[in-house]
Amino acid sequence: MASNSFTLASKVKLPSGHLMPQMQLGLYMMSGREVLSAVPWALAAGYRGFDSAQMYHNEAEAGKAIRTFLESSNNPGLKREDLFYTSKLASNGTSYSSVHRSIKQSVEACGLGYIDLFLLHSPYGGPEARLTSWKAVEDAIEEGEIKSGGVSNYGVRHIEELMASGPRIKPSVNQIEVHPFNTQIEIREACAKHGIVVEAYAPLARAERMRDPTILALAKQYACTPAQLMVRWSLQHGLVPLPKSSRKERVIDNVKVDKFEISQDDMAKLDDLDEDLVTDWDPTDAP
Repeated sequence: MASNSFTLASKVKLPSGHLMPQMQLGLYMMSGREVLSAVPWALAAGYRGFDSAQMYHNEAEAGKAIRTFLESSNNPGLKREDLFYTSKLASNGTSYSSVHRSIKQSVEACGLGYIDLFLLHSPYGGPEARLTSWKAVEDAIEEGEIKSGGVSNYGVRHIEELMASGPRIKPSVNQIEVHPFNTQIEIREACAKHGIVVEAYAPLARAERMRDPTILALAKQYACTPAQLMVRWSLQHGLVPLPKSSRKERVIDNVKVDKFEISQDDMAKLDDLDEDLVTDWDPTDAP
């Protein structure tokens, strides 16, 4: 692996056949106003993927910021199909029609014509609701409203349940909290078994461990920031990190990870930091 092998232009191929940027900007906990600033900064810096959700209440602003950039004089020739936009279902439903309608509302809210990746945000609701919601995702893919479908916060049991149901379209992605302090090996192995790409949200552990001695020592050794070290760790594990910041300099700096490569020994040191740290919520054991 060449040390410069990860840039904002790097992509991974999803089981659906579509290509997805391997580093994206997470829009969690951003106000609409922050999104309208952060998305254009990120686009100008080279980001091509943006991760929103119904629960974030910023789908409309995310879509508006993308559309405005595409129509602006700052656009370096990008088209809609060059960008990758994700949203998520707020809650699984046992009513197929309610989920189907909710997906349509997300497509309309962003105003981008279609959604590149649509995820079930959590496994809450029980088996029937999960499988009903997934059928609505499959149909939305077949209707052209979304390009790829996936899940989020799914534990091993939820992944196996979905795959055992014989889905017409299998999930392309499972988005979970992953960082050196919560390595999620069992869930990652289950996803790998089924060819599901793992997206890492909170890849910086929401800055809760930036002063960790191992993180500081390795960041100094590799002449990078703690954030860059943690993003690079994600990438070298084959994950798709979604670093989030509403500060312009951090939006730009967090993804400058092409000038160094973490050695196998140091990757192991980072893996050993695992303490099952949950920085927000953890529905992966939901019934």
